[in-house]
Amino acid sequence: MSESGSAPRTLRGRLSTQGWIHLVLALMALVVVLAAVVGTQMLVRTQQRTDELVDRLQPARSTAFQLQKSLLDQETGIRGYALTGDPRFLEPYEQGKADEQRALAVLRELVSDYPVLRQDLRELQSAGAAWRTEYAETITTPEASGTASGTGTAPDPDTAATLERSKRSFDSLRLGFARQQLHIDTERVRAREGLETARTQRNASFAVMVAAILLAAVLMAVLVNRIVGRPLRRLEEASTRVREGSFEEEISIDGPADVRAVSAAVEAMRHRIVDALRTTRNRERLLAEQTVELEEQAAELRRSNAELEQFAYVASHDLQEPLRKVASFCQLLEKRYGSELDDRGRQYIDFAVDGAKRMQVLINDLLTFSRVGRLDEHRSAVALDSTVDRALRNLGAVVEEAEAEVVRTGELPTVTVDPTLMAMVWQNLIGNAVKFRHPERDCRVEISCDRAGEEWEFTVRDNGIGIAPEFAEKVFVIFQRLHSREEYEGTGIGLALCRKIIEHAGGRITIDSAEGCGTAIRFTLPRE
Repeated sequence: MSESGSAPRTLRGRLSTQGWIHLVLALMALVVVLAAVVGTQMLVRTQQRTDELVDRLQPARSTAFQLQKSLLDQETGIRGYALTGDPRFLEPYEQGKADEQRALAVLRELVSDYPVLRQDLRELQSAGAAWRTEYAETITTPEASGTASGTGTAPDPDTAATLERSKRSFDSLRLGFARQQLHIDTERVRAREGLETARTQRNASFAVMVAAILLAAVLMAVLVNRIVGRPLRRLEEASTRVREGSFEEEISIDGPADVRAVSAAVEAMRHRIVDALRTTRNRERLLAEQTVELEEQAAELRRSNAELEQFAYVASHDLQEPLRKVASFCQLLEKRYGSELDDRGRQYIDFAVDGAKRMQVLINDLLTFSRVGRLDEHRSAVALDSTVDRALRNLGAVVEEAEAEVVRTGELPTVTVDPTLMAMVWQNLIGNAVKFRHPERDCRVEISCDRAGEEWEFTVRDNGIGIAPEFAEKVFVIFQRLHSREEYEGTGIGLALCRKIIEHAGGRITIDSAEGCGTAIRFTLPRE
């Protein structure tokens, strides 16, 4: 190893990769927070200038015009009333007074932060009140109104003089309006200039912030690359060389604390690999020697299995002849000396013949059981409906005698199996369903097929006597019987044979039954 076990003293060696990443992220977060604070301030200033211009000064200007119009309506109404004496001219006057109060209320709120505009509003309000008190209310008094006859004649000289003074007084109001509009426009220009300045500062601040963030990101990337990236790449390159076979090359230890720890662990692992490699090579030599011995034993085992299969086949055939002789001679004894034998003697002969026949059936079943798995040359694509038909032909007498009903819910698929073995499966399953039928119900056997992923699932369901759940696995064991031979005949090998055939074909078989409620035997076969 290229470094002593002393603890690193530099900051680079004390911090782990995660620590450096956290440090870099903290610095980046600080930059982003500062940029966000500055950007927020710029946005707030810009929004304040926009709100001032849009929400205060512009509405104030419009409302000032409304105030001016309301006073003009009052002056026009008073003048028309003074000249004609027609009360209808007082309607614009009264409406103007109401409009003036609404405009004044709105303007007070809008110009509350502007001293000059507040002063202009107070002066206009005072001048308007003085004009109404001095002239408008004087003209609308009954004494003054009586001077106008409404006949369209020239007005009274006193009324004309009053109107002239009213006009001069209202002209001062017009000057006040002009002064107010000038001050509002001045404030609008000032606010617009402030808005432009704020926008310029905002855009400049955003540009500086973006540049600062990009620069910080570049600097952080360079820092992480120098402190973390380079040591990791050197470790990766050294590990790759070791992986390619340079087991004697030492791995340098450098970088952050966790990278240094990983490097040390990899270097220790390299030493262990070198030691394990030496041990493995020694074991490989031993295994090569043992493999030769195992191959010889496997060949010997295959020869032994072949001999055992041949022995079983020959033995089963050789046993047939003695059994046939026993059965034949017992039957000859009964035929020739039957008249001399008593009932017990004839019973003994019947026992011997029955035992020989059952032994013969058992040997035939064993022979069939042993052949399953050794006759793969007969496997082919078979339409399973044909194998069911074949099984039903073999069981024709049994099905007819039991008056059983065998139905198929649909067309069965085509699969690759041995047709003879598959017919044996159907024959055993349907035969069992008929054999173990319920004495109080008409026998019914239903054959169905469903698609289950990559397999076909077949079900043979009957309404017979059923099987208790605790015996669901026992029935698949060879020679296992749940009933005595006096109740139901058979050797107890049928379902064991079915399981061996189905499993050899790549499927599985199960039973679902409840005693007295019928039986459903399900098995699967691979799809094409």
